[in-house]
Amino acid sequence: MTLVGWLFDPFLDFDFMRRALAGCLALALGATPVGAFLLLRRMSLMGDAMSHAILPGAALGYLAFGLSLGAMTVGGLVAGVVVALAAGVVARSSVLKEDASLAAFYLLSLAAGVLIVSLRGSNLDLLHVLFGSVLALDDPSLLLIAGIATVTLFALAVMLRPLVLECVDPGFLRAVSPLSPVTHYGFLILVVLNLVAGFHALGTLMAVGIMILPAAAARLWTRSLGRLLASAVAQAFGGAVAGLLMSFYLDLPAGPAIVLMLGILYFAALLFAPNGLVSRLLPRRTHLEH
Repeated sequence: MTLVGWLFDPFLDFDFMRRALAGCLALALGATPVGAFLLLRRMSLMGDAMSHAILPGAALGYLAFGLSLGAMTVGGLVAGVVVALAAGVVARSSVLKEDASLAAFYLLSLAAGVLIVSLRGSNLDLLHVLFGSVLALDDPSLLLIAGIATVTLFALAVMLRPLVLECVDPGFLRAVSPLSPVTHYGFLILVVLNLVAGFHALGTLMAVGIMILPAAAARLWTRSLGRLLASAVAQAFGGAVAGLLMSFYLDLPAGPAIVLMLGILYFAALLFAPNGLVSRLLPRRTHLEH
């Protein structure tokens, strides 16, 4: 088999691989830019916490209606929004900061979600919820993921200026614009929406990987926002394609394989980016004046 055949035949010959590819492209276009702004706002761990926050709601939808796309989506959205708002209330009414309150809710949500799924389902159902089934995406799931990606791109375009300003100086934005709370909570809703989209493809444990890892890798290569977003999306899609191929040829779970490939791209950036470990270890040239 030629290299071209090795790369393209799985997607040309198998419908489930084409669906997985389409789902990963939609996630790269929608979830990864959101992850880039999470990174710029120093809220990367919040994405991880929120990915677990949607689990109880999705699990309740599963408990009531089985593997129903609508029930699990609505449940995950409601749970994610409730946890985000509850963490904000706790942070504003106690000595705990938002990251500490999110960590508490994240642990409780993860435990509650696993317990709920275990009440009715099998170990296979639990694995499906936690790690996703990107190779089993159907038309409704693809339409949901693509719809969320479309809404996300439109919302980011509308909120771009205040969102960038909030990343740089949130205090200044609060002082000069009434859009500060709209931007803050609107962005949190985008985070929850994209985690729900990622949940259907990659599961609650893997969904945040396609948000944060490409953004972190791109941040090591560039300081320009435009190039950062473009590089993050390209790396997310490239890592997803590599992960799908690795899953296909090595018979591995697709979700973890995708996140592993994204992790390899991140470590490559750590080593070889302009300010990476390799450039710091190499001796610097000095110019002697005569």
